[in-house]
Amino acid sequence: MRAVLPSGRAEAADSQRRADGRLGDILVAMGKVAPDQVKAAMGMLPAAPASLGDIGIPLTDLLDLMTKTMATGSVDTVTRLSEEMKLPPRLMRDLMQEANSRMLTEAMGVGPASGGMAAQQPRFTLSVRGREWAQQAFARNGYVGPCPVPLNEYADRIRRQAINTERVPPEAVARALSGLAGAERLIAQVGPAINSGRTMLLYGPAGNGKTTVAQLMGSVFEATVYVPHAFEIGGQIVRVFDPDIHREMPSPEDAFHAANPTSIRARGLDPRWVPCARPFVVAGGELTLEMLDLGFNPVTRFYEAPLHVKALNGIFLIDDFGRQLVRPETLLNRWIVPMESRVDYLKLQSGKSFSLPFDELVIFSTNMAPHQLMDPAFMRRVPYKIEVRGPSEVEFAGIFRRVAERHGLPAPEAAIAFVIHEVAHTRGMVLAGFQPGFIVEQVLASCRFQGVPPRADEAMLLAAIDNLDTRGA
Repeated sequence: MRAVLPSGRAEAADSQRRADGRLGDILVAMGKVAPDQVKAAMGMLPAAPASLGDIGIPLTDLLDLMTKTMATGSVDTVTRLSEEMKLPPRLMRDLMQEANSRMLTEAMGVGPASGGMAAQQPRFTLSVRGREWAQQAFARNGYVGPCPVPLNEYADRIRRQAINTERVPPEAVARALSGLAGAERLIAQVGPAINSGRTMLLYGPAGNGKTTVAQLMGSVFEATVYVPHAFEIGGQIVRVFDPDIHREMPSPEDAFHAANPTSIRARGLDPRWVPCARPFVVAGGELTLEMLDLGFNPVTRFYEAPLHVKALNGIFLIDDFGRQLVRPETLLNRWIVPMESRVDYLKLQSGKSFSLPFDELVIFSTNMAPHQLMDPAFMRRVPYKIEVRGPSEVEFAGIFRRVAERHGLPAPEAAIAFVIHEVAHTRGMVLAGFQPGFIVEQVLASCRFQGVPPRADEAMLLAAIDNLDTRGA
């Protein structure tokens, strides 16, 4: 939504700079726009808290985090604390005043601190009482970093940005899967599965691109979702944002404001949330049941969210299903409740349990026949079962042409026909989507070794097919 402000915006912006407030709130107070306009424009974005109470974390816990942050030694201004704790500067000043009133901090005057703007700001240090407070806070947990969000706000955000609220049109699925063997059939099956956001099983012979299909599914989503750095439950902190998993995106609020300079805009998103692409998380044969529980670090005394929580509002691919150390039925039983109720239950070290909305597209990918892994009761709980088949001879030839062209290997039709006949008819092997790439790479390696230009002669092709044929190994 765009709300144009023909007059009063400059006045409001000036008030915003003086009061360090949110532009939307100031415009409402000035009578320039209606509250429902601001709500509609910014309702989908996590708005920055307007007061310490809006943060949703107990004041003593905020003081714990602030004193621990200051105790690290390099944070001594409100600006630096704001950057480290991801709280708006105005609220950080309020928190510093609270700390001063409790005699936890002492002013150190104005002087060079951490460079830039912070160099001209008042500096603070922990008092003796503040150091004792920090020490006791560290004894409870060693978390230092962005301020967590409350569990209820995290749960609400998960529901608001559910994966099935984003429609993925047929053309987007077609673009993603184009070039794959059997693309037309896959598009017709994968499209509804993506839009449902429900559990999916990809099965079929090895080497035909099941993992590739799953990864391409992740690429069709365009929405930005908001991932908290951490959330708080009963005084315990669970870290969620993982730079190895979550791909940070430019803030859509900043992009919206840049394109619409006269639009309503709150003063920044809540910096405790990171705008990200929908996550795509892969777990393979290493997956165990313990990896689906909260990870408690006894040294730091805070938690790391498990993989499937980091995948919320995105895709969680369980690759090579059936090859894990844990029995397939045991692993499947872990998912029955979340898949049916769309709610997951996690447990703290204290034994206290809590729930989170279970919103993600879970994909099981396996080379094994489904009936070998799942009983009929569980199969009924997997609404989408998609077979990723090997290519036909025509499709195989097309794949070979594309791969050869991409690698600069001349591939006459006679050479491709020779490969198909040798693999499928002479040796009786099943054609697979990975084979053209395997053969082309082997042929190019032979050419480099012999010091000749790339060419696909029969001797080189036969040598590559020999390495492909592992039936006698």
